[in-house]
Amino acid sequence: MKQQGFGGVRFESQRFRLLSIVVGCFLISVTFLLSTRPESTVFDTLSPKMAWLEETRSTPVRSAVKTVKPSSSSLPRGLGRDFLVDVAPKQGDAHGRQPEQSAGEKTETEWVKDTVIIQESSAVAAERAEQEEAEQGHGADAGAGEDATPGATEEVVRDDVVRPTAAVITAPPAVETTPTPATTTRHDQDQLLPMPEGETRKAGGRMMKLHAEPATTEQHQLPTPGRLETPEPERAARDQPQQPLPPLCDFSDRRSDVCDFTGDIRMDANASSFVVVVDAATAAQSHKVRPYPRKGDQTCMGRVPEITVRTTSSSSTPPPPQCTRTHGVPAVTFSIGGYTGNIFHDFSDVLVPLYNTVHRYRGDVQLVMANVAPWWLVKYDKLLRELSRHAPLDLAAAAAKGETHCFRHAVVSLRAHRELIIERDRSPDGLATPDFTRFIRRALSLPRDAPTRLADGTGRKPRLLIIARHRTRILLNLGDMLRVAEEAGFEAAMSESDVGDPISRVGAEINSADVLVGVHGAGLTNMMFLPPGATMVQVVPWGGLQWIARMDYGDPAEAMGLRYVQYEIGVEESSLKDTYPRGHKIFTDPTSLHKKGFGFMRHTLMDGQNITLDLGRFRGVLQQALGNYLAQ
Repeated sequence: MKQQGFGGVRFESQRFRLLSIVVGCFLISVTFLLSTRPESTVFDTLSPKMAWLEETRSTPVRSAVKTVKPSSSSLPRGLGRDFLVDVAPKQGDAHGRQPEQSAGEKTETEWVKDTVIIQESSAVAAERAEQEEAEQGHGADAGAGEDATPGATEEVVRDDVVRPTAAVITAPPAVETTPTPATTTRHDQDQLLPMPEGETRKAGGRMMKLHAEPATTEQHQLPTPGRLETPEPERAARDQPQQPLPPLCDFSDRRSDVCDFTGDIRMDANASSFVVVVDAATAAQSHKVRPYPRKGDQTCMGRVPEITVRTTSSSSTPPPPQCTRTHGVPAVTFSIGGYTGNIFHDFSDVLVPLYNTVHRYRGDVQLVMANVAPWWLVKYDKLLRELSRHAPLDLAAAAAKGETHCFRHAVVSLRAHRELIIERDRSPDGLATPDFTRFIRRALSLPRDAPTRLADGTGRKPRLLIIARHRTRILLNLGDMLRVAEEAGFEAAMSESDVGDPISRVGAEINSADVLVGVHGAGLTNMMFLPPGATMVQVVPWGGLQWIARMDYGDPAEAMGLRYVQYEIGVEESSLKDTYPRGHKIFTDPTSLHKKGFGFMRHTLMDGQNITLDLGRFRGVLQQALGNYLAQ
């Protein structure tokens, strides 16, 4: 009997195990179906209300939301004292019948309908429980203004501002539940409260932003209480990599290195430097430039001071220099050292590039000059006044006073193109050489914008002006040239302007001419005062100098809108025939001597010869020039 008893117990134990396995498999299957196919027909067998749920999912329902404030004792630990409920009009069943209303049940428009509680993870609940215990001393004061009566309600306050502790939750339509004030029924914890996308509401003392996406259900853990999260815009700005500062200087041009920069700029005159104050995280830059557009000429650039352009931070050691004067206009810095003092270089190296650089500022610019020579400022005063309404700033004088001038924008050095030429496609403002000559005529009040017309009925002769030279490349038969020009039908005259003459007087004299004749040299720079359409004749000395004559004056003349004639002398017209034997390489192969450098060329071929023009050839040039006016 005893053995039978034990055998029966073993048999019952085996049946119990088998039953447990079957029940466990069934529960696992049901759980799997619930989690993977929430909309399958199995719900119809589990809940009689699923048909109504399917209808509400297919029919848009305008839900309302209330904040429920039950008593603290009636809620499980870990939940806040507030929770959200959804209020929706109760829908009929598939046959159009309204569900029966039990005794004591709220009406279909009251807040107790379709309530969904936001599920919190156990970790969050535990953290909240700890926070509540820690805040017990503050609870009475905090709850003094709240209604602690079970079932009490208040309207939700909408706040369009997303607070740092907001939780973003995506929710499908809610499942109907019927909670009581004292207890909380989690009928379907996987279903979240439906709200219009972008809606921000208050629940449990924190802000929640709810987005409705019917096809997906996503639940996010709420932030830990007491820890503020960085808002998205601030986090994006913080996480964005530091933008590198653009290069302050451009060293790619063959004539000039130019620095162009904007920001908190301090010109430390004593150190001949421009300091740009930047953020400490910005990569440092430091450049040295000589603000004169002949960077390939070491002899010239040795006469130009070096300017430093660098960055620093406000917290650096030593700190940035403090401003002694702040300017509301940009600064353009350049040198009038180098080869200035020669009218060709005055214009080609300074005035033409300066106009190209500062034109965009319409006179509202501060000129900062190195190597200032007072006589130079006096000579070109009218042009400088047209370029800037502000008195030029002498860098050396500012350094002597220990000044620091501050700007928001600065340019160090000038944008130079070719000799006496502004190329429209390279100019920042689309300028060209005729724009500069027009500026010159306006600044100096030169009256003529066109040459004389022979057919205008006034009987005036075209005026021919010959530039006289007194030291080198002298025209030895200048008087005969004037006589021949008169015989050809011109009113001929000689120009003997000197470097010290006022530019306005020289400009007025040249502007009166219709034809300008001169030997290759700086005096031909005066052609820019000619009216457009006038003729310029360049006499080129012997020695294979055609290329440099073309580059320095021929191409610029055509760019200015002038008619250009190049007269290249022969051996018999050069005084070199009296210095070298006829078989010398200077006559047989002069261009090979150019390899000795520009110094040799200048000393031997330019300054070492004078010219006696062939009058017969010269008459042909005059006829060509006269024909230009007969054709007008």
